[in-house]
Amino acid sequence: MSVLVVGTVGIDRVETPHGERSDLLGGSASFAGLAASFHAPVSLNSVVGEDFPAHHRAIWEKRKIDLSGLQVVQGKTFRWHGQYEQNMNNRRTISTDLNVVADFQPQLPEGQKKLPFVLLGNLAPDLQHSVLDQMQKPKFVVADTMNLWIDIARTRLLELLPRIDLLILNDSEATQLSDEPNLVRAARWLRERGPRYVAVKKGEHGCFLSGPEGAFAAPAVPLEQVLDPTGAGDTFAGGLTGYLAGQKEANLSTLAQGVIEGTILASFTVEDFSLNRLASLSEKEIASRRRDLLRLINPNP
Repeated sequence: MSVLVVGTVGIDRVETPHGERSDLLGGSASFAGLAASFHAPVSLNSVVGEDFPAHHRAIWEKRKIDLSGLQVVQGKTFRWHGQYEQNMNNRRTISTDLNVVADFQPQLPEGQKKLPFVLLGNLAPDLQHSVLDQMQKPKFVVADTMNLWIDIARTRLLELLPRIDLLILNDSEATQLSDEPNLVRAARWLRERGPRYVAVKKGEHGCFLSGPEGAFAAPAVPLEQVLDPTGAGDTFAGGLTGYLAGQKEANLSTLAQGVIEGTILASFTVEDFSLNRLASLSEKEIASRRRDLLRLINPNP
């Protein structure tokens, strides 16, 4: 089944201890959409300016991603400039130019309104609500969020929770939103407010998934070198949602496998800048890394 991915598309400038790159394809929808396309057909909804490069658009077209919901409007595309420290868990935003994203209002074409799986990327909760207001009874809704929205739009974010099936956020955000330092209690607090499932990302320490049937934890893929962590969380969300769209039902078992698939794809994203690694990724490489990760989870199958 097809996945609707709604989020930002941007042009990034990224500095890491391994180098600096400019004019990179970025944004939550870019990473999530490409990741989801490895498991399911994807339809993208976002906005770009007239300056958006054709070679970035070609990355999606190569994966046969539907771009009928991509608005091209007068003005400049959203731009972000970030700098990572030697410990790349620490990142500093040098500049953010919202440009056309400042006035973005998702407008869903008729075909997108009927799609069964929805991934609401990292957007203001008001925009996430707007997307769901236009949908016709989706089968499963995933929403991502961040500390900014918890700070400035907490009420609207909490109002979103009963409308979604899976909430994805990192460990510090789970604590911030729930005021619970223990992740098991934080996940339960969040589920009590609406979503059946909560996936708490823990960076290099993996992911904790909580649902009505119980819990599941998966490690991250051990990597010798990380070049650029940008978009890893969005890749994880896209890979998970795409995998789920190919399953007959959504339960703890299928979501746990989705966590594994999202983790695998995220591990490739960080091996190069922007979407470079995902764009060149083969099914054979994914299968090999899947075997490696499953050996970590169960060394004696």
